[in-house]
Amino acid sequence: MLTSLGIDAKNASRTLMSAGTMKKNTALFAMAAAIEENAETIIAQNAVDIKNAEESGMNPSLLDRLKLDEKRITSIAEAIRQIAALDDPVGKVLGGETRPNGLKIEKVSVPLGVIAVIYEARPNVTADAAALCLKAGNAVILRGGKEAFCSNKAIAETMRNAAEKAGLDKNCIQLVEDTSRESAKALMTMNKYVDVLIPRGGAGLIKACVNNSTVPVIETGTGNCHIYVDEFADLDKAVKIIYNAKVSRPSVCNACESLVIHEKVAKDVLPIIKKELDKAGVLIHADEETAKIIPDTVKATEDDFAKEYLGLEISVKIVSDIDEAIGHITKYSTGHSESIITENYDNAMKFTSRIDSAAVYVNASTRFTDGGEFGFGAEIGISTQKLHARGPLGLRELTTSKYIIFGNGQTR
Repeated sequence: MLTSLGIDAKNASRTLMSAGTMKKNTALFAMAAAIEENAETIIAQNAVDIKNAEESGMNPSLLDRLKLDEKRITSIAEAIRQIAALDDPVGKVLGGETRPNGLKIEKVSVPLGVIAVIYEARPNVTADAAALCLKAGNAVILRGGKEAFCSNKAIAETMRNAAEKAGLDKNCIQLVEDTSRESAKALMTMNKYVDVLIPRGGAGLIKACVNNSTVPVIETGTGNCHIYVDEFADLDKAVKIIYNAKVSRPSVCNACESLVIHEKVAKDVLPIIKKELDKAGVLIHADEETAKIIPDTVKATEDDFAKEYLGLEISVKIVSDIDEAIGHITKYSTGHSESIITENYDNAMKFTSRIDSAAVYVNASTRFTDGGEFGFGAEIGISTQKLHARGPLGLRELTTSKYIIFGNGQTR
């Protein structure tokens, strides 16, 4: 079954790579319209997934990721249209020169080929990944989680049919219908057909792909994101940023999971932070010094400092200086996004130079780590590795390059 999908995807990728911008955009606009036209069917299939998830006791924050309604369907369709409106990343001349022997060498952006995406209970990823891969000239093999199977199938079929009507090979979008672990493992070793694997989900999924895949992996990381409140912080600014980073959407990877507070401002700011977080029902995992300042917290363990909660929980650590803060973050960070709140330029520069994460902020929420917010358009995930891409994985990151050399008879 997977081999057949791989063969079809590889064949589709060979025609898609030269489809041209207009044809790809026509297909994308057709997909967006088809998703809106089939909203009732997609929502009905999503209701089956929701019912099954509720019966299995799924976490409320994950249920929120899974749920589709008319507003979210509209957002999915609009995201596809935004992708169509973006500049085509394929065929860009990235550099070049004419050699002394007359050879003209050009470095040109080209599609990666076939991209496999393994993800969990987020049906919007089906549409985002398919649209992004198509715009960048890639075929995609989608392997979602069992929790969203009915939703994923409805969205994928809608997009495949729209692509075919627009004149593309519908096999440029494939959905693996077997949601067992065995299918995921098999996809990780399909080097003959799959050029790149992108896992998008929790720590367990990502670790499994990194450890077991023989296909090259672009690691989209978990987000144990930190905010450090420096001794020179504007405390009003700090409270607003922390509340936004933790509460605005706690189930996403760019939400703040860990607070680090300088001891000189801890007594002033922690009660205010707690008062605000209490409004949203956030549970604070406090270190010993934090617990002395604010009541009604739970004791933080070593695991808490390293945990991506994906919910209304947060860890708090008090430190004596910025060096201890940087050391704590370096030890527990997943390399996603970190922020310093400070009015001191030297401390801001020290933090940005020594924190080795994909996105490092000064006086801003970690929630901005997003392709759209960075001006790239939609993204397929946030890469926390250093090769081939880092940060939001947008269209440009879904291409590679090749050299095209023009000669007039040169030999060596």
